[in-house]
Amino acid sequence: MTRLTRTRNLSSLQNEIDRVFDRFFPSAEDAQEGTSRQPVWRPRMDLLESDETYRLHLDMPGMRQEDLTIRYQNDELVISGERERPHTDKDEEFVRAERSVGQFRRAFTLPRTIDAEGIRATYESGVLTVTVPKAEAVQPRRIEIQ
Repeated sequence: MTRLTRTRNLSSLQNEIDRVFDRFFPSAEDAQEGTSRQPVWRPRMDLLESDETYRLHLDMPGMRQEDLTIRYQNDELVISGERERPHTDKDEEFVRAERSVGQFRRAFTLPRTIDAEGIRATYESGVLTVTVPKAEAVQPRRIEIQ
Protein backbone atom coordinates (compact mmCIF):
# COMPACT_ATOMS: atom_id res chain seq x y z
CA MET A 1 0.00 0.00 0.00
CA THR A 2 2.80 2.43 0.84
CA ARG A 3 4.48 1.68 -2.45
CA LEU A 4 1.38 2.73 -4.45
CA THR A 5 1.17 6.00 -2.52
CA ARG A 6 4.85 6.70 -3.06
CA THR A 7 4.51 6.09 -6.83
CA ARG A 8 1.50 8.35 -6.99
CA ASN A 9 3.37 11.07 -5.08
CA LEU A 10 6.35 10.83 -7.45
CA SER A 11 4.02 11.04 -10.43
CA SER A 12 2.30 14.08 -8.90
CA LEU A 13 5.68 15.68 -8.27
CA GLN A 14 6.74 15.08 -11.90
CA ASN A 15 3.49 16.62 -13.16
CA GLU A 16 3.97 19.66 -10.93
CA ILE A 17 7.56 20.12 -12.17
CA ASP A 18 6.28 19.88 -15.77
CA ARG A 19 3.66 22.56 -15.05
CA VAL A 20 6.27 24.88 -13.48
CA PHE A 21 8.54 24.54 -16.51
CA ASP A 22 5.61 25.18 -18.85
CA ARG A 23 4.72 28.34 -16.95
CA PHE A 24 8.26 29.74 -16.99
CA PHE A 25 9.24 28.45 -20.43
CA PRO A 26 6.09 28.52 -22.56
CA SER A 27 6.23 27.32 -26.13
CA ALA A 28 6.35 29.97 -28.85
CA GLU A 29 2.74 29.12 -29.76
CA ASP A 30 1.46 29.68 -26.20
CA ALA A 31 3.41 32.93 -25.86
CA GLN A 32 1.92 34.17 -29.15
CA GLU A 33 -1.64 33.27 -28.19
CA GLY A 34 -1.23 34.39 -24.59
CA THR A 35 -2.88 31.20 -23.39
CA SER A 36 -2.21 29.21 -20.28
CA ARG A 37 -4.09 26.05 -21.23
CA GLN A 38 -2.73 22.94 -19.61
CA PRO A 39 -2.71 19.58 -21.29
CA VAL A 40 -4.41 16.79 -19.40
CA TRP A 41 -1.43 14.44 -19.64
CA ARG A 42 2.11 14.30 -21.03
CA PRO A 43 3.50 11.23 -22.77
CA ARG A 44 6.91 10.27 -21.43
CA MET A 45 9.76 10.81 -23.83
CA ASP A 46 13.39 9.91 -24.49
CA LEU A 47 15.64 12.13 -26.60
CA LEU A 48 18.73 10.67 -28.24
CA GLU A 49 21.43 12.46 -30.21
CA SER A 50 23.93 11.07 -32.68
CA ASP A 51 26.31 12.83 -35.07
CA GLU A 52 23.61 12.81 -37.77
CA THR A 53 20.25 13.06 -35.95
CA TYR A 54 18.13 13.82 -32.93
CA ARG A 55 15.59 11.08 -32.23
CA LEU A 56 12.58 11.34 -29.93
CA HIS A 57 10.65 8.35 -28.63
CA LEU A 58 7.28 9.11 -27.02
CA ASP A 59 5.20 6.49 -25.22
CA MET A 60 1.58 6.63 -26.38
CA PRO A 61 0.00 3.26 -25.70
CA GLY A 62 -3.56 2.82 -26.84
CA MET A 63 -3.45 5.68 -29.35
CA ARG A 64 -4.08 5.49 -33.06
CA GLN A 65 -1.81 7.15 -35.58
CA GLU A 66 -4.67 9.37 -36.81
CA ASP A 67 -5.07 10.79 -33.26
CA LEU A 68 -1.60 12.36 -33.42
CA THR A 69 -0.45 15.64 -34.96
CA ILE A 70 3.16 16.70 -35.54
CA ARG A 71 4.04 20.24 -36.65
CA TYR A 72 7.33 22.05 -37.17
CA GLN A 73 7.40 25.83 -37.42
CA ASN A 74 9.81 28.57 -36.31
CA ASP A 75 12.34 26.12 -34.82
CA GLU A 76 9.65 24.42 -32.72
CA LEU A 77 8.49 20.83 -33.04
CA VAL A 78 5.00 20.33 -31.56
CA ILE A 79 3.49 16.90 -30.98
CA SER A 80 -0.13 16.84 -29.86
CA GLY A 81 -3.15 14.60 -29.78
CA GLU A 82 -5.89 13.16 -27.67
CA ARG A 83 -6.46 9.79 -26.05
CA GLU A 84 -10.08 9.00 -25.23
CA ARG A 85 -11.32 6.96 -22.30
CA PRO A 86 -12.40 3.49 -23.43
CA HIS A 87 -16.14 3.01 -23.68
CA THR A 88 -17.87 0.80 -21.16
CA ASP A 89 -20.93 -1.36 -21.49
CA LYS A 90 -24.21 -0.14 -20.02
CA ASP A 91 -23.86 -2.42 -17.00
CA GLU A 92 -20.22 -1.39 -16.28
CA GLU A 93 -18.62 1.52 -14.52
CA PHE A 94 -15.03 2.31 -13.66
CA VAL A 95 -14.06 1.29 -10.14
CA ARG A 96 -10.54 2.63 -10.62
CA ALA A 97 -9.07 4.55 -13.55
CA GLU A 98 -5.32 5.22 -13.54
CA ARG A 99 -4.54 5.53 -17.23
CA SER A 100 -4.20 9.11 -18.44
CA VAL A 101 -6.70 10.28 -21.03
CA GLY A 102 -7.50 13.56 -22.74
CA GLN A 103 -5.45 16.04 -24.73
CA PHE A 104 -1.68 16.28 -24.62
CA ARG A 105 0.87 18.61 -26.14
CA ARG A 106 4.67 18.43 -26.12
CA ALA A 107 6.73 21.24 -27.66
CA PHE A 108 10.46 21.18 -28.31
CA THR A 109 12.61 24.07 -29.46
CA LEU A 110 15.10 22.66 -31.95
CA PRO A 111 18.40 24.22 -32.97
CA ARG A 112 18.44 26.05 -36.29
CA THR A 113 21.04 23.58 -37.49
CA ILE A 114 18.58 20.85 -38.45
CA ASP A 115 17.26 19.70 -41.81
CA ALA A 116 13.55 20.54 -41.37
CA GLU A 117 12.61 18.92 -44.69
CA GLY A 118 14.09 15.63 -43.52
CA ILE A 119 12.00 15.23 -40.33
CA ARG A 120 10.33 11.79 -40.31
CA ALA A 121 7.97 10.03 -37.90
CA THR A 122 6.93 6.43 -37.37
CA TYR A 123 4.44 4.88 -34.96
CA GLU A 124 4.77 1.28 -33.86
CA SER A 125 3.61 -0.67 -30.79
CA GLY A 126 2.46 2.48 -28.98
CA VAL A 127 5.73 4.36 -29.46
CA LEU A 128 6.00 7.43 -31.67
CA THR A 129 9.52 7.92 -33.04
CA VAL A 130 10.42 11.28 -34.58
CA THR A 131 13.78 11.51 -36.34
CA VAL A 132 15.20 14.98 -36.91
CA PRO A 133 18.31 15.04 -39.13
CA LYS A 134 21.04 17.56 -38.51
CA ALA A 135 22.10 19.78 -41.38
CA GLU A 136 25.26 18.53 -43.06
CA ALA A 137 27.10 21.71 -42.08
CA VAL A 138 26.97 20.75 -38.39
CA GLN A 139 27.83 17.08 -38.72
CA PRO A 140 31.37 16.28 -37.67
CA ARG A 141 33.78 15.51 -40.45
CA ARG A 142 37.32 14.34 -40.54
CA ILE A 143 39.84 16.79 -41.96
CA GLU A 144 42.77 15.31 -43.76
CA ILE A 145 46.18 16.76 -43.01
CA GLN A 146 48.02 17.82 -46.18
